[in-house]
Amino acid sequence: MQLQDILYSQGFGTRRVCAGLIQQGLVQVYPSPEALEPVKCMQSATEFVADGLRLRVQGVDWPYHEKAYVMLHKPVATECSQKPSTYPSIYTLLPSPLRQRPQKGAVQGVQAVGRLDQDTTGLLLLTDDGKFIHRMSSPRHHVPKVYEVTVKHPLDDTQVNRLLAGVVLDDDPKPVRAAACEAISSHHLRLTLTEGKYHQVKRMVAAVSNRVEALHRSRIGGLRLPDDLLPGQWRWLSQADLASISA
Repeated sequence: MQLQDILYSQGFGTRRVCAGLIQQGLVQVYPSPEALEPVKCMQSATEFVADGLRLRVQGVDWPYHEKAYVMLHKPVATECSQKPSTYPSIYTLLPSPLRQRPQKGAVQGVQAVGRLDQDTTGLLLLTDDGKFIHRMSSPRHHVPKVYEVTVKHPLDDTQVNRLLAGVVLDDDPKPVRAAACEAISSHHLRLTLTEGKYHQVKRMVAAVSNRVEALHRSRIGGLRLPDDLLPGQWRWLSQADLASISA
């Protein structure tokens, strides 16, 4: 695969822009997986095996990924939208190559797998793999998501048991149940859901006569938000991470 095509596939701009970056000496390539230092490449048509390739573009290391899978620690007061209405978009927290990766559709770059409300924090997945988004979003797959819920009023066993037994929301007569529910402290509820209705956590907690004061998603499937990933930070998902999501 030509170097300019590799850069293009990773979101560094049009093929002409990518060729320009190379010709200006702004692109270096690690010659082997073990190499500690990259080597400058000035020829845009130079062929490389893309899989496993590591680049340094304008001083920033960038591993080649055929498809991008990343996690983001979503901070409060951000919107999961390309066109936010009130708060900044979560996409502004990502480097431009992730936002510009070429796609066949009209929208370029990685997309959020589901959404978190502007006042909700925690683990958010983003990818440019449409099949992965569809699989994760499908109600048939029931991927569990764990939420840390701070509530206004003290919790009791009755509230926890009702959430486990099922509560009725105003848009569906069928009861909605928590897959797991535990009172961690008097005002901290750990809630696991396997479906994703609109404002579901807030509405379920309201149905048991309490109120959500703060909401944080800590886990998706077997993937836990790392303690060292601070709000607003992102990182690539490893193969082990991807396997743990559906495990």
